Amino acid sequence: MRFSRKARWAVPAAAVVITGGTIAGSVITVAQAAPALPPKTPAQLLAAVASTQKIPPLTGTVVETASLGLPALPQVGNSTSLTSLISGSHTIKVYWQDGTHFRLAIPQQMSETDLIRDGGTAWLWQSTSDSVTKFSLADAAPATHKKIKKVEAQLPPLTPQQAANEALAAVGKTTVVSVDSAVNVAGEPAYELVLAPKDSRSTIGSIRIAIDAKTNVPLRVQVFAKGASSPALQVSYTQISYVAPSPANFAFTPPPGATVDNTASQQAGEKTESPSLDGTTGTYGTGWLTVAEVPQSLLSMAKTAPAQSAAGSSSPGSAFSGDGQLAINAFLGAGKPVSGSWGTGRLIHTSLVNILVVGNEMYIGAVEPSVLYAAVGHATPAGDS
Repeated sequence: MRFSRKARWAVPAAAVVITGGTIAGSVITVAQAAPALPPKTPAQLLAAVASTQKIPPLTGTVVETASLGLPALPQVGNSTSLTSLISGSHTIKVYWQDGTHFRLAIPQQMSETDLIRDGGTAWLWQSTSDSVTKFSLADAAPATHKKIKKVEAQLPPLTPQQAANEALAAVGKTTVVSVDSAVNVAGEPAYELVLAPKDSRSTIGSIRIAIDAKTNVPLRVQVFAKGASSPALQVSYTQISYVAPSPANFAFTPPPGATVDNTASQQAGEKTESPSLDGTTGTYGTGWLTVAEVPQSLLSMAKTAPAQSAAGSSSPGSAFSGDGQLAINAFLGAGKPVSGSWGTGRLIHTSLVNILVVGNEMYIGAVEPSVLYAAVGHATPAGDS
């Protein structure tokens, strides 16, 4: 999950790259007539979104849908095919009171992951491993808060608000901004702001952000590959109500028998090792042409179904031994051999993102292959901030 969800949004952050191909029919509602709204300029809409730093209380359902268009890789053994990790639909239930009281619930088949914050305490619960991570924020040292913010910055956007913030953060001279016809999203009339790169080396055609006409809350973000008529990625509210959620949604007690990890609550100065959530080695380029360099080993962070031992018990540590590794090899083997003055490697092409595998490194970007080739050996190391 780390590789799939992080890779969707990481390259480039300025363009909110969320890989994909087509949108499932169950996600798109029946076409409705465009609502009649007073005209607004791009500058007015940009200012309106900027003014919604304080999001009103709401409850809703967000559906994120993506399909990379990768070659079909068969499921092997107990492992989950890598293509299923970077495609399909994910549903997020949103309960939002304010920045210190919210719950994001991500139900999956036979499992659920919840991120809950209730004032000075935050919880991350993962039902598949029956594990809970506790974050005590009220008395945490400044360094701890900085670390948590860094982790939050590495996580993929789970709501249209987060996705829109990433897209709009880099609006500048390299971006064409316009306004299209008004739309209806989750029953709410909305303006549609359109961002497009000026540089033809970007594989992104446009990013469309639907903004609630009444509250200025982003309701939908769509990413279109260059020349495509259907969105490659859609993260959208399918239902939204501007009512305060019940306080019970923010109360959490670890289930009986769950493993509780309190290391995230320890004060700065106490040495605790935790894995990086994105594993980025460095970046090359800026804005729409950003390329991320990541180690090939990041693929092993994509969790598969636990392998079963001879006694029938689960062995979480062996998730990528044997059959799981075959899935990784199949993914990498799907690339086309390429070479140049930069060396040799394999190019994995999708409708939106290109991946270049060179040795033990992968270069990922929503860019033409020539930009990936130029990045080899020239990525700037990722910093600590």
